[in-house]
Amino acid sequence: MATTQTKQQEFNVVCVAQSGRLEYEAIILAASFRAQNPTFAGTLFIAEPQPGPLWKGDTRISSPVRALLEGCGAQILPFETLAFGQSYPCGNKIEALCALPANRPFVFFDTDTLFTAPLTPTQFDFARPSASMRREGTWPEPPLYGPGYGGIWKSLYDRFGLDFASSLDLEHPDEHWERYLYFNAGWFFGPDPVAFGKRFLDYARSIRDTPPDELACQSLDPWLDQIALPLVIHALGGGRPGAALAGLDGHISCHYRNFPLLYARESDHVVEILEQICAPNPVKKILRAYEPIKKLVLQRKGHKVRALFDRDALPRREQVIRNRIKREGLWLR
Repeated sequence: MATTQTKQQEFNVVCVAQSGRLEYEAIILAASFRAQNPTFAGTLFIAEPQPGPLWKGDTRISSPVRALLEGCGAQILPFETLAFGQSYPCGNKIEALCALPANRPFVFFDTDTLFTAPLTPTQFDFARPSASMRREGTWPEPPLYGPGYGGIWKSLYDRFGLDFASSLDLEHPDEHWERYLYFNAGWFFGPDPVAFGKRFLDYARSIRDTPPDELACQSLDPWLDQIALPLVIHALGGGRPGAALAGLDGHISCHYRNFPLLYARESDHVVEILEQICAPNPVKKILRAYEPIKKLVLQRKGHKVRALFDRDALPRREQVIRNRIKREGLWLR
């Protein structure tokens, strides 16, 4: 396995941003990435969906944010939206991949990611794609009279001619959700974004347009990307991440999802990095336009959220955390 400090430094990092919430999150991602990875040898791409018939309004990043992102060393990468758009914005991460340089390893991160340590010491085996395991059993939801987890997932592997049995984690019993390959699409990587993206798009469109009968009772929105992703990774010879990638969703990167959850769940170090990134006046001036950052970070109301929870004894279910924050009137998103 090669390391990012040698051969593997030559890879690209990409996220997706457009007008609105994502462009402000992209500032935090880009600024924290630059601060933690000053000698990064690849390119940080901010993929930007272009306006078109599948979007309402202008999707392009605003000029002040664009200038700030480029000042952080990011390169704006326009791409066309032909399959998803407004009806399924998570499809951006699928369609953006084909705009990246082909045959060059990539790591995709959701825009709501904060970097808290250098990425480069992390070991990637780009020949074996993988993705984040920071997930709950959100999909599928087997109906009372079946099919169960196994029947639902097997129907998808059969659809694409994939070996279902070799994807199973036999440490978990039959019909336990963790037995089946399932990722959070907050980060994933592979050797060639174009090949990865084409397969991702083919699988996602097939599932959306002609789902197997076993999916009749299943919701595909917002889960479609996370349904197709394990199939793509398995098809390309990948699987569950090993110990070398523990720093992602750990001490290297934090997929915080939204700012109330960050203040509720994450470590003091994560909060400190976030507030440091937002503090410089040129950054603060622009971030002030986004209400959750203005109130929770710049006005420090996030610390009121933080005081509601014991990080050593958090509720097991995220919905419990959300509900408590909402009752306090601090759920800003």
